[in-house]
Amino acid sequence: MDLEKYMIPCLNKKLFGIECLGCGTQRAIVLILKGDFMGAFYQFPAIYTTLLFFGFVGLHFFDKSRNYHRAMIGLAIINAIIMIVSYIYKMTQ
Repeated sequence: MDLEKYMIPCLNKKLFGIECLGCGTQRAIVLILKGDFMGAFYQFPAIYTTLLFFGFVGLHFFDKSRNYHRAMIGLAIINAIIMIVSYIYKMTQ
């Protein structure tokens, strides 16, 4: 099944012709579902920290007995750094 035709197009890329910081996220998720973990990383380097971040957000909503704020803030910062560095690298290549 070709999931590419069901993906949401990047509005930034459509309007301005340049990729945004999150470009490649959908394709990376599809690659993970297909088992291509390295391909997912090359498509969107922050995919694993993003998934980990959303995992902690989910834990935060379902497990009220623990405090996940520090982990979520740390992962958000790490994720932002990876996204910015990989975006700059991609734009300079």
